[in-house]
Amino acid sequence: MLKLFAGIVLGVLLVPFCLLAWFKYGTVPVAVSDPPLPYEAQITHVALDARIKKELIQIPPIQPTEANFIAGAHIYQDNCAFCHGYHGKPSSTGRDMFPDAPPLWEPHRNGTVIGVSDDAPGETFWKVSNGIRLTGMPSYRSELNDTQIWQVTLLLANANKPLPPAAVAILRGDSSQAAH
Repeated sequence: MLKLFAGIVLGVLLVPFCLLAWFKYGTVPVAVSDPPLPYEAQITHVALDARIKKELIQIPPIQPTEANFIAGAHIYQDNCAFCHGYHGKPSSTGRDMFPDAPPLWEPHRNGTVIGVSDDAPGETFWKVSNGIRLTGMPSYRSELNDTQIWQVTLLLANANKPLPPAAVAILRGDSSQAAH
């Protein structure tokens, strides 16, 4: 019984010591090119999904109108395109982030989804408003008001549907449409 107790105490002391040594001697994979930690994605997504679910706004306070799509396209061009790319022009910077910044105008999941068009608009609103730690996704709460965040959110939610030609031109990086 004494050996069992000694083994438990040793294990309780040894595990934190080994973790501390792992962190202190610079062998933890923290560079973008390093492989992820074991279960990193699962651990971070559980907490993120729970927080979003807790604070999710179900019904957008604005409608998906042509004017809101065009305003959202301008906001996207000014704040999002650098990391997430334009329609038909993925960002080279976004591919060099960890995790990769998703290309929001490219199809994925067997071509059935474009960007985050399969996410609830409230989820995208939460992510744009609050940002996501450890990803490079900043919070835009201090730069954009709620209406502007909803405009870009509704634009992204409708990425898999036909959009107004003026919005599409902006989303393709057409500088002639860039005037606000």
